[in-house]
Amino acid sequence: MGEPRGFMKYERKSAGKEPVQERLKHFNEFLTILPAEELVRQGARCMDCGVPFCHTGCPLGNIIPDFNDLVYRDQWHEASQRLHATNNFPEFTGRVCPAPCEAACVLGINEDPVAIKQIEMAIADRAFDEGWVVAEPPADRSGKRVAVVGSGPAGLAAAQQLNRAGHLVTVFERSDRPGGLMMYGIPDFKLEKWRVWRRIRQMEEEGIEFRCGVNVGKDIPAESLTVEYDAVLLSGGATLGRDLPIPGRDLKGVHFAMDFLPQQNKRNAGDTVNGQIVAAGKHVIVIGGGDTGSDCDGTSNRQGATSLTQFELLPKPPDVGSYPRRAERPAQTPWPLWPIILRTTTSHEEGCGREWGILTKEFLGDEHGHLRALRSVRIEWYTDAANGQQKFRELADSEQEWPCQLALLAMGFVGPEKQGLVADLGLELDPRGNVKAGSDFKTSRDGVFAAGDMRRGQSLVVWAIHEGREAARSIDLWLMGQTNLPSVSAGECAAHA
Repeated sequence: MGEPRGFMKYERKSAGKEPVQERLKHFNEFLTILPAEELVRQGARCMDCGVPFCHTGCPLGNIIPDFNDLVYRDQWHEASQRLHATNNFPEFTGRVCPAPCEAACVLGINEDPVAIKQIEMAIADRAFDEGWVVAEPPADRSGKRVAVVGSGPAGLAAAQQLNRAGHLVTVFERSDRPGGLMMYGIPDFKLEKWRVWRRIRQMEEEGIEFRCGVNVGKDIPAESLTVEYDAVLLSGGATLGRDLPIPGRDLKGVHFAMDFLPQQNKRNAGDTVNGQIVAAGKHVIVIGGGDTGSDCDGTSNRQGATSLTQFELLPKPPDVGSYPRRAERPAQTPWPLWPIILRTTTSHEEGCGREWGILTKEFLGDEHGHLRALRSVRIEWYTDAANGQQKFRELADSEQEWPCQLALLAMGFVGPEKQGLVADLGLELDPRGNVKAGSDFKTSRDGVFAAGDMRRGQSLVVWAIHEGREAARSIDLWLMGQTNLPSVSAGECAAHA
């Protein structure tokens, strides 16, 4: 710790944002990184506490106090090395991770937490700007071949780790571009896609092969991978969206969020999208209050929606600010847990009505089969005395009709697609419908592994990277009988920093 009283001397400062009216005119990123001299002060706020609870919040085991201190000391190259020792893609997580590390920061007990996420993003960006991020091909090859199916954050992290262990890695991606969720799920205004391409180029230079436009189980037999490769990793994500099977679901104008969001990303990339779903000139209602719903909000406003409303089934959480002190936290999520509080995203700031405790009952159409409105009812939550479960009941006389020509379903995901790859390999599923794989990431099929959302269900990018890294270690151990790849679970990250 470079400055023992830094946390008392300096206040937390956040990145700047382009004014709302300006950023709504484009789909580019709009956050501005703090200048280096200010980031030095933010790094000085880290207390190097005896038990750094920020580690409990970070699935990757990022060595946060170390890189905070290195930034304070203006040792940015060393900070980049320390960060990359545990995180393959800090430029992604520094932008799209909700920062559970900050929620667990010890300083956050009674002050604003350390600006870990901003420091991480600044380190990653400077590392590229200075040319410190270069291809790292292995010195020797093992002769083993590994197929990775799916090029989201889990697949990319696993591919890079396996390649650096000396194996020959081929990544199969059914979309026309690699990147998975980061390419076609996250809007450009949160993560510009040239950043994804920059990592793909690095990985190609390291010797990884990408085969895009190949849907394993449809374009090529799933069994062919088990014959041609020594090991197979499935990292295709949890892509089945939760549906809303109510009257009017088949009306024109009711769409899954993940049919809507990728189309705009394709347009931003210069593609022609025939029949694109657009919000321009429409009353838009987004059903679901999570990150995907927020992404729909930001995209809809940029497309020129007439009005925008977001529905959430749950009650409104307490509004105690972005960084609640320990005494302000809800009792069910005490420090250092991720607090259940009202969160207002940049997309919400841009203009969005938010409705809580509301249930959609019916989609209403016109004579041409187009959505014209939806009918809702208010609900209240209660605890069932018989089993202690949380349930809801409709409130009398609370029905309401909302004008709506575009309804976007953003209610989360229910697991991976079962037809095709999973079915062809005869893989066992867990009770939640995910591919069953234990802590060693082995599926019920010998030589086939699973990682990321496909194994654990819908989760965060940072968890996907963790899963990919841990799965790579397990595969390397299975192939070679030993492994030098680091593991958060084994507590080996610090030794490899």
